[in-house]
Amino acid sequence: LCAHQEMITEASFYLFNATKGRVHFRSVKILIPPTWTEKSYETPKHESYDKADVIVAPPYWKHGDDPYTLQPGACGNMGKYIHFTPNFLVNDNLMDIYGSRGRVFVHEWAHLRWGVFDEYDSDRPFYVTGQNQVKVTRCSSDLTGIYVCEKKSCTDGSCVINKLTGLFKEGCAFIHERNQTAMSSLMYMQSLSSVAEFCDEHNHNREAPNLQNRMCDYRSTWEVIQNSTDFKNTLPVTNTSHITPPSFSLLQKRDRMICLALDISKTTAGGNWINRLHQAAELYLLQIVEENSYVGIVTFSHIGEIKTHMRQIVSGDVRKQLASYLPAAPGSKRTNVCAGLQLASEVIRKKDGNIYGSEIVLVTGGQDGHMKNCFSDTINSGSVIHTITVGSSAAKEIEHFSKETGGLKFFVPERLDFSDLLDAFSGILSRSGDTFNQSIQIESASDSTGGYKQLHRTVTIDSTVGRETFFVATWQTPEPPEITLFDPHGKGYTNKDFDIDSIFHVARLQIPGIAETGEWLYTLTNTHLSPQVLTMTVTSRAVNSTIPAVAVKAHTSKDTNDYPNPMVVYVQVSQGFSPVLGANVTAIISPENGDPISLELFDSGAGSDIVKNDGIYSKYFFSFPGNGRYSLKVHVQANRTIMPQTAMPWSHVLYIPGYVENGKIKMNPSRPSVIKNDLQIRRGGFHRTAAGGSFIISAVPVGPYADVFPPCKIIDLDARVEDDNVILSWTAPGDDFDKGRAAGYEIRTSETPLELRDNFYNTTIVNASSLSPERAGYKEIFAFKPGAFTTENITIIYVAIRAIDEVFLHSELSNIAQAVMFIPPMDSSTSNMEFSVSIILLLVFGLLAVVCLTASTTFCLLKKKDKKTVLETSTKLL
Repeated sequence: LCAHQEMITEASFYLFNATKGRVHFRSVKILIPPTWTEKSYETPKHESYDKADVIVAPPYWKHGDDPYTLQPGACGNMGKYIHFTPNFLVNDNLMDIYGSRGRVFVHEWAHLRWGVFDEYDSDRPFYVTGQNQVKVTRCSSDLTGIYVCEKKSCTDGSCVINKLTGLFKEGCAFIHERNQTAMSSLMYMQSLSSVAEFCDEHNHNREAPNLQNRMCDYRSTWEVIQNSTDFKNTLPVTNTSHITPPSFSLLQKRDRMICLALDISKTTAGGNWINRLHQAAELYLLQIVEENSYVGIVTFSHIGEIKTHMRQIVSGDVRKQLASYLPAAPGSKRTNVCAGLQLASEVIRKKDGNIYGSEIVLVTGGQDGHMKNCFSDTINSGSVIHTITVGSSAAKEIEHFSKETGGLKFFVPERLDFSDLLDAFSGILSRSGDTFNQSIQIESASDSTGGYKQLHRTVTIDSTVGRETFFVATWQTPEPPEITLFDPHGKGYTNKDFDIDSIFHVARLQIPGIAETGEWLYTLTNTHLSPQVLTMTVTSRAVNSTIPAVAVKAHTSKDTNDYPNPMVVYVQVSQGFSPVLGANVTAIISPENGDPISLELFDSGAGSDIVKNDGIYSKYFFSFPGNGRYSLKVHVQANRTIMPQTAMPWSHVLYIPGYVENGKIKMNPSRPSVIKNDLQIRRGGFHRTAAGGSFIISAVPVGPYADVFPPCKIIDLDARVEDDNVILSWTAPGDDFDKGRAAGYEIRTSETPLELRDNFYNTTIVNASSLSPERAGYKEIFAFKPGAFTTENITIIYVAIRAIDEVFLHSELSNIAQAVMFIPPMDSSTSNMEFSVSIILLLVFGLLAVVCLTASTTFCLLKKKDKKTVLETSTKLL
C-alpha cells in the first residue's frame, strides 16, 4: 500500500508541473482485495474492480512487468484501465528500466484519461527525414547519446545502413545519456530526470512514424490534451502552496448483498410478463449469483411488498428457497418505482445497518412520473442500482439510477418470448474481480419454431469452463418440447433427466461434476402444430482458479447518441489479461420496435478498430431504425484452438535498454524471453454469449432519409517502394462508414506530411481512375510511379487518401504514409561506415508482453556480449 501511495503522490506533483499548473490528484480510493483478512477498512460506496482506473494484478504471461493502458478508442478518447504488476510496484531495480513509478504513472495516465498515444514505435524505431537524415522515431530531438552495435549485422563494430531501405540494419541501438537538458516528451522518455513536459505544437516531431501522429492527425500530445474537457475553463494555478499531496481512502468490499426489486404491474410488457420474469429471475438465483452472496426480494406495482429478507446463498437448497419467493401473479395496473426501491433499501439496511456497496436490481417496464421523489435519496444512499428496462413504454428516467450510481443498465424489447430478459439477468455479475466464481454464459439461442420443427444447435464447452454447467430450455405451450442433449462422447440426456416446471415452462439440467470438454449437441422439438418460441441457455463457471476462463465483455462508444453520428460497438475477448485472436464475433442490436440488427465485428486494425490483434473487436453502427432504447448482445465463437497473443500491442511504457553515465555504458537486463505455458484453450474452440447493456438514440428522422454517411477513415495506409514504383496498401472502407463499397479514391502526394494534412487539395494528385474499390474490409493494393522528389540519394514521398461514396461524400483524410526510395551511392563500401543523423536516435527494444494489477482513482488492490560503440555524428548518409 505504501508503494501505491508513494507512486501516486509523486505522480500528482509531476502531473501538476507537466500540465502547467492545471491538474493534480486530490483524492484516491484504493480497493483492498476481499481476501485480505484485515477488516478495518471503509466500505466502498459505488466503487468496484471493473470500474477502476488502475488495476494491480499479476502478469498473465510469466514474464515482464511493463505497465500498459488498454486503449481501444480513437485519439482523444478515454482508455479502459491502466495495469501495473505487484513486482513493478515493489521492485526498485525496475526503475532503471522504466523510470520512477510516479513518472510512469503520468505517462500511462495521459493514455487513459486524454487518449494520446506513444511517440516511439517498436516496429519502426528509425526513419529517414526529408533532409536525408536517419532519425529515431520520437518526439523532441534534443536528446544526446551514443550508438551501440550488438549483432552480427554490425560488421567491424559499426552501425551500418541497409542499402535497400536507407535505414540502420538490425542490431543498432541508441543509448541515451542519463543526464540531459531536454524537457520533453513524457510520451517518449519519461524516465529521464530532465523530461517534465509533453511535446507541444512548437517541438512536436510530425515526421516520426509513430502512433501519436497516425492516430491524432499529426497533432502534438499537448494539443490533444488541451482539448480535453478537463481543461475547459481551467486556468493555471500560480500559487503552488495550495497543492497538497492527495488523500487516500482504503476501501474493502464485504459480502455481496443484492436485493431484487421486481415490477409486477399489469402495464409491464403484456400478459406474459410474470412468466418471463419468473424464468429469468429464477435462472439468476439458481445459476448466476455467486455463492455466499446475500439476496433479498421485493415486488411492487402501486405498492411494494417484501417477499423475503436477506438470505445467504450457502447451498443449492437456499437457492431454491429464494426462487420460491418469486412472484407468480401480477399486481395492479399502476407502477410505483419508489416504493420498490425504498423497500429494497429497507431489506438491505436491516441486514447490515447501512447499504453502502450493496446492489439493487431494478426490473421495471411501467410508466411512473414520480420517480424524481426518491431519486436524490436513492443515488446518495450508497447502493449501486442495476436497471433492466422493459418495453418502449417504460419511464425515460429509469437509466438515471444506474448512471448516477455506477450500475449496469439493460434494455429488453417487448418481444418477451425471446431470451433477452434471460440474457440481461445473466449479465449482472459480481464486480469484485473474482472471475473464478462468476457465471459464464456459454449459449443463448432462441427461435420461433414451426409446428413439429426443431431448434438444433451445437455448443462447445472448452477446457477453461465446465464447473456448475446448466442447460436451461424454455417454451410457450402447456407441454414442454422434446429435448435431447448429447455430450462429446455420445452420452444422451432427454426430458426425464431435466427438472421440468410446467407452470413457468422451464426445463433445467445441471451436468454432474465437470462437464466434458468438446461439442455438445442439443435439439428442442416443437411437438405442437402451431409455432412457438423455444430457447436454450447454457451457463458454466471456470474449472480452475489458476487458469482464467475465456471471457467476453461488450460495450458501445456512447450511452446516448444523436443521429447521424455513428456508434462503435466494442467486444473484448480475453483469457485473463491476454487477448484471444481469431474469434468470430457477432453483435445483435435490438431496437424498441423492429427486428434485431446483426453486425459482424473485426479485430483488423481498420475502420473502427484502432489496433490490430489486441483482442478487441469492433464495428460501426449507424443504421438506426428509430429513436429510443437499444439493447446489445454478442455471440463469440471459434472452431479451432486459439492461442492467446503474447506480444501486447497496447499503449505501454518503453523498456529502456540502458544509459550512458559518466562516459560509460550501463546496460539493463535484457527483456525476459516469452515463456509459453499452458494458459490456452487446448481442445477445439469455444462459445460465449454476453449482454452488452443498452444505449439511447435520438433525432432519427422519419424515413426515408438522404445519404449522410461518408466512408470511414482509412487508418492503415502503408507505402513501400519496389523498383521505381510506390506500392500502397490499405483496408477498403465502405460506401457508408465500413459497410458496402466506396465509389472511388482520391490519392495525393507531397514532400511534407503537413501539406497533405492542411492543404490536401493543393497537393499532387495521383491518377487512380483504374482503381475499382473493393468491398469494405478487403485489402486494396495500388501501384503508381511518382514524380521526382529526389534530394541527393533519398526520394521521400508522403501519401494520403480520401474515399468517396456515390453521393460524393468524402471520408476523413487517411493516416499519412511515407515511402522512402533509397538510391545507393556509386561508392558504397561498408561495414565501417559512420552514419549520420542530425539529431539523436533511440532504439525501442523488444516486443512488449504487457500483463498486469489493481490500483485506481478508483485503485483496486487485489554476462553480456562485448559492445562496440560509435559516437553520434552529423554527417550525411553515405
